Amino acid sequence: MNGPVFLYTLISLMVLLWSANFIVGKMALREFPPLLLGSLRIGLAGIFLAPAYWRKARTGGLGLPADWMLLGFLAACNVGNQLLFLIGLHRTTVAHSALIIGVGPIFVLLIAAAMGLERITLRKAGGMILALGGVAALAYQATAKGAAPAEASLTGDAITAVACVLFSLFAVYGKQAAERYSTVAVNGFAYVSGAALLAPIALWQARGFPFAHVSAAGWSSLVYMALFPSVICYLIYYHALTHISASRVSAFIYLEPLIATLMGVAFLGERITGALVAGGTVIFTGVYLTERG
Repeated sequence: MNGPVFLYTLISLMVLLWSANFIVGKMALREFPPLLLGSLRIGLAGIFLAPAYWRKARTGGLGLPADWMLLGFLAACNVGNQLLFLIGLHRTTVAHSALIIGVGPIFVLLIAAAMGLERITLRKAGGMILALGGVAALAYQATAKGAAPAEASLTGDAITAVACVLFSLFAVYGKQAAERYSTVAVNGFAYVSGAALLAPIALWQARGFPFAHVSAAGWSSLVYMALFPSVICYLIYYHALTHISASRVSAFIYLEPLIATLMGVAFLGERITGALVAGGTVIFTGVYLTERG
């Protein structure tokens, strides 16, 4: 059960679930405001992980001040990423959101280089410039005259980029913490403490919100986002990093923007434009050169 076939099956499942999260999130945002949706999502994820986390915490030695500082930082990155992802997705298209999130490996490299864990070569620098140029092209498209409100916006793209940076911080520092403790302990602390931090926001957003009018599809979307992308996928991600290199995991994650874009076309009626294809190609090429440099 722990062989390479099982591992790569888990990774493939993770990519599929994360890709579908863009579509499910867009559907949930039709019924929930972004802040309320994000708060409820993290709160439910914390409830799902709480029992396993408390069992691990009792035997994991999470008592040193340095541990709490690191885990608190990871919780803040996780909360920020989850909230900004939804706020950004609310203001841009699935395709733009997925492509910008796909630049994550570059932010991971920059963070690792700042920590002295990676060296930025000329080829990697060129790849980063190329990929970020592709993101700039998407941002330019988002500001095109006559763009409909339901389409991409510069604000949505920028917010999504910040969410991507926060996830990259969570990935780099979370890997170190997971090696010291466990994936359940790290993610459990992030979601349980995140749920506690967001409780006031959830209560504030819930005042006067017509929960009775939320459809079964809306509630199902919320549960999906809390259980699969937030809990299952994060556990698979860190489990995979303890068995294979980050570059191999990234090779699978490259498929996310493609799958999410195709899902957006199929389920949400989004359009694939020439500018989108060109920008996506530039981003893919840049990220590939960065990873292989």
